[in-house]
Amino acid sequence: MEQFELIVPTLFGIEAVTAKEIRALGYEVIRTEDGRVTFLGDAMAVCRANLWLRTGERVLIKIGEFRATTFEELFEKNKQLPWEKWITKHVAFPIKGFTLKSTLFSVSDCQSILKKSIVERLKQKYHVDWFDEQGATYQIQFSIIKDQVTMMLDTSGAGLHKRGYRLKSNDAPLRETVAAALLQLSVWHENRPFADPFCGSGTFPVEAALMAINRAPGLNRVFAGEKFSQVDRNLWKQAKEEAKDLIRKDSKPMIFGYDVDPACVSLSKENALRAGVEDLVSIQLRDVCGFRQEEEYGVIVCNPPYGERLGDLKDARRLYKIMGRQFQTCPTWSQYILTSDEEFEQFYGKKADKKRKIYNGMIKCDCYQYFGPKPPYRRDVHES
Repeated sequence: MEQFELIVPTLFGIEAVTAKEIRALGYEVIRTEDGRVTFLGDAMAVCRANLWLRTGERVLIKIGEFRATTFEELFEKNKQLPWEKWITKHVAFPIKGFTLKSTLFSVSDCQSILKKSIVERLKQKYHVDWFDEQGATYQIQFSIIKDQVTMMLDTSGAGLHKRGYRLKSNDAPLRETVAAALLQLSVWHENRPFADPFCGSGTFPVEAALMAINRAPGLNRVFAGEKFSQVDRNLWKQAKEEAKDLIRKDSKPMIFGYDVDPACVSLSKENALRAGVEDLVSIQLRDVCGFRQEEEYGVIVCNPPYGERLGDLKDARRLYKIMGRQFQTCPTWSQYILTSDEEFEQFYGKKADKKRKIYNGMIKCDCYQYFGPKPPYRRDVHES
């Protein structure tokens, strides 16, 4: 089966996590850059990556790459790419993208010129003067970074963070891909208790449950690539059957979500039900002032209000003080707290063991990591 370069855009700070996921799927990562990971794969890799990647934003097929500093160069070099390999006579092929630190800075002009150059090439190849674009959508994406143009084809459609379970959300939802990345960066696994004291729409508990049972996050949705004639539909079917077979039905994780807002508790329960993990998570109405855990060696991963999008910074900092006090009641628990407040440690009352910069959408944040003691070794019941 033919191999090609696949590009997975990520939010900044998550690239290494996504690269690790790709390697776990059995594919070779050839480049990790700011905001994207590139790997080699075939048509089946397109299916598996869309189904399984928890932290990537979408899966793009690289059509070509070239340098351009003038619109004439952009037109002529893009026209040389083999677009007819993917774009047939009747499919729709809209184009969008961005430029960064480049001579060609007008996105709308670049869109127009790239579209015209593709049309000109296809006219010559198909001997037609007009394309009705009434068929399946082949979304073309471009990036121009420091005058280097990358042309790509989007196989995902809606972003991969749209798992299908969160039709509604609270006022400041955490993107599912960010939640999954923080879970993977933490020491949590399905045999350790997990808690989110600010569960909002339930993203952390639901993502944790999906990971605990090893269910592919894309199983409940469809992808643009499922309509691509160049990717055999049987491959999609095979990839989905593989994913279903890999679900661990015997997993019984301890996953807790709490929120002070009854509407958020109700919404979290709805989303857990829609995701099919309602039996694996416990969502409760509880203020962080009453946070307590009887279990030991658990992991807290949370996204408290920043003061940027919800409420006021003074209120957020008062909350951080309460968190610092209440989380001390769980001395064996590790804590991973995402916030944009650069003075968080001062109000929390403790310096983090480690910090990691992560973007939550366009907001620059830090994940403050506090490592609890390692749980005692427990001999597996099957060992002699």
